Amino acid sequence: DIMLITDHIKLFGVSPLCGPNLEEFGPRFPDMSHVYDKDLQQIIRETAKENGIYLQEGIYTQLTGPSFESRLARTLGADAVGMSTVPEAIVAAHCGMQVLGFTLCTNMAAGVLESPLSSDEVLEAAAQAGPRFGALVKGCLARL
Repeated sequence: DIMLITDHIKLFGVSPLCGPNLEEFGPRFPDMSHVYDKDLQQIIRETAKENGIYLQEGIYTQLTGPSFESRLARTLGADAVGMSTVPEAIVAAHCGMQVLGFTLCTNMAAGVLESPLSSDEVLEAAAQAGPRFGALVKGCLARL
């Protein structure tokens, strides 16, 4: 499933904003209350509905990898877990950019199913979602 990221939980250690701050990019301590732009989210919701695309929404948590994720993130309030997206979103928000985030949910968390997880299954799920994701992006861009 494609999931629209409405917020994130940062659990990966060092912030991408550590080090000297360049004021021309943004303030030393940027507000992270609304990283993911509400107007862009609404455009994606409408585009998904018009194209008959099922779109989940939720909170994304970044954990370091590489490994398949555990169920711990659900305890912390996350709906999906991955190894990317959050640092880029933090930096973009710091720079005053409008941010729209997606993740592709390709597998259950480690330990949920009896069968072991496989990267082949992840790649297969990603290939199947490609056309739907492409339609969402094209539809969104057409509305901007």
